[in-house]
Amino acid sequence: MTWQVGSALSIGTILFTVIIVAAMLIWVERRLLALWQERLGPNRVGPFGLLQVVADMIKIFSKEDWVPPFADKLSFVLAPPIIMVVILMSFTVIPFAPDVGVIDSDIGVLFVLAMASLGAYSVMLGGLASNNKYALLGSLRAAAQMISYEVFMGISLLGVVVLAGSFNLREIVLAQADVWFIVPQFIGFLIFLIAGIAESHRLPFDIPEAEQEIVAGYHTEYSGIKFGMFFVGEYLGVVLISSLLVVLFLGGWMGPAFLPPIVWFVLKAAVFIAFFVLLRAAMPRPRYDQLMSYGWLFLLPLSLLNLLVTAAIVLAQHGATSGGV
Repeated sequence: MTWQVGSALSIGTILFTVIIVAAMLIWVERRLLALWQERLGPNRVGPFGLLQVVADMIKIFSKEDWVPPFADKLSFVLAPPIIMVVILMSFTVIPFAPDVGVIDSDIGVLFVLAMASLGAYSVMLGGLASNNKYALLGSLRAAAQMISYEVFMGISLLGVVVLAGSFNLREIVLAQADVWFIVPQFIGFLIFLIAGIAESHRLPFDIPEAEQEIVAGYHTEYSGIKFGMFFVGEYLGVVLISSLLVVLFLGGWMGPAFLPPIVWFVLKAAVFIAFFVLLRAAMPRPRYDQLMSYGWLFLLPLSLLNLLVTAAIVLAQHGATSGGV
């Protein structure tokens, strides 16, 4: 077997690595939070506390896999796997290196946005099927937040699509050979970053869970492996958003030749993952009405303005080039 896009080696390696990284992010987050808050964090189980995640997984697997008698059992069971499946499906169009990827799709950007939209069904079904008022309230918050911020996320990406002239994520990376799109699309980058935080329910936008307000949000009634799926799905979302930021705005695998392309990709993504964790240590949670108003009254006009200005500049450059010819 050889490294090439769509090979069994690439598919197996990407799937295994993504899941392991998402699981290990539990340890990474706890250690980084401890570092920034001047405490120790997990340091008892294994070297540097690395086996703490294994211990937590054993605990989750050993817990009773309970389904409430008052719940809609089919929807209750189906909700947790949905979030994991749609996020893992999104990774199929991510180009990690010149010859590493699952598939090259001409609609890669649209596919990622479609999978993000399907992810909303997981939290909605989880809250509704639980037949619990706190879970329902959390799922309603999650649905409104995800659907709203998907609008700004999609519009912020259109500037990149206009500059690259393609929805193919690999071609978008190659279009950044001269300059990374974070330079001409810095506003789009900021909007996508904020929307990505909201989509993944990370602090300060963890309003669907908001433990101090509504117990635990849409997964109040979940336990055991089902709760673990929601938990790992959140970290998979962090890895996905970080990977998309690298691909769309930071030149993907591109970097000086003294390191392999895949290493540059991993290093760039690791910076964003650390940033996600730092936000949890540094930022307070806004009120729900503040979050929604901020999105519709500020991010939406700003994303539309960014798209219009980008399209106008590209059109003017194209007209100047055509006129010169």
